Amino acid sequence: MAAVERYDVVIVGAGFAGMYMLHRAREMGLAARVYERGSDVGGTWYWNRYPGARCDVESMEYSYQFSEELQQEWHWSERYSPQAEILQYANHVADRFDLRRDIQFDTSVRSAHYQEDSGDWEVTTEAGDAVRARFVVMATGCLSAANTPNFKGLDSFRGETYHTGNWPHEGVDFTGKRVGIIGTGSSAIQSIPLIAKEAEHLTVFQRTPNFSVPAGNGPLDPELEREIKADYQGFRALNRAWPTGFGARYPAYEDSALAASDEVRRQRLEEHWQLGGLLFLRAFADLGLDRNANEVAAEFIRDKIREIVDDPETAELLCPDTVVGCKRLCADTDYFATFNRPNVSLVDVSKQPIDEITPAGVKTGGVEYELDALVFATGFDAMTGALLAVDIRGREGRTLQDKWS
Repeated sequence: MAAVERYDVVIVGAGFAGMYMLHRAREMGLAARVYERGSDVGGTWYWNRYPGARCDVESMEYSYQFSEELQQEWHWSERYSPQAEILQYANHVADRFDLRRDIQFDTSVRSAHYQEDSGDWEVTTEAGDAVRARFVVMATGCLSAANTPNFKGLDSFRGETYHTGNWPHEGVDFTGKRVGIIGTGSSAIQSIPLIAKEAEHLTVFQRTPNFSVPAGNGPLDPELEREIKADYQGFRALNRAWPTGFGARYPAYEDSALAASDEVRRQRLEEHWQLGGLLFLRAFADLGLDRNANEVAAEFIRDKIREIVDDPETAELLCPDTVVGCKRLCADTDYFATFNRPNVSLVDVSKQPIDEITPAGVKTGGVEYELDALVFATGFDAMTGALLAVDIRGREGRTLQDKWS
């Protein structure tokens, strides 16, 4: 019987965390093996290739900082990096630090069982191969297990189906097609404006409207890039000291939305609406602390939606009645304006949930919407989904699921 191969550490996942973990393990003199279910590095940026996919943290901040040479040599083209460019960056890092020689691609991990007699872990792949390691690092990410609701009749649909979290690498052409999209979270908010430009008609099935602020994306300012690269370590240190870990170069206000005059409120909120993205929540210090202050910002965004969307009924359906920032704030490019297009329809499924997927389309509230293609923008089994997909057992064979229960 062949001896079981042994490593100091097995890393599951070759996204940004897994690649850095491999680099650090090598620096520490540890023998490491990475298992990655995809065919290349990149993690979420390898799988999420839907139209409009991009980061909502600025490019100069959403990047590795372990190598000053890497920071200086890489150039981002936009303020907020698109998926393809982030994936290109991940590949550059893998090449530059020769990471691929320790990564086994197209390999899913089935189990990780702790061996009490030896004090190490036995890791088994879906192909049945087994290795031993002292440490196992699950670099599987918090948004990697795609979630497709178990709709009645799902398998009966005769058209094409897609999930934003597992998009075809060759892309999709929706020209001349009747397209339906289920969900209005971040991936839908990014993809809907672009799909609408291609499709003959786009029907958006919305359960819960989301707060979204214009991203304010554009070409990266060369002067800003030079300024940051002149003291990248200082720039990183400022962000590390900031609660969110990013955006420290922007003004931080300490006053209250409730104490401010109406004029100051409008001016400050408008300023942060134009600034774009997640920075909107920085307009006043108490937006995340006081419900009444938060409602000031919430109503400001609702008024923006009402200004942008021509049809009053559609505008109200798009207005959330929840707290800004409780769910992660979305950043968009022309999302709300897209509902002014004559080839876009919004269907509210909050009170009349989807009855079933039919061979011809989607049926909700007794009405059937005929479609040629259906996109599930239904997110992920977040945080724990990818961990519980692996049979992880610790001492006395106790499963992770049992431990967490």
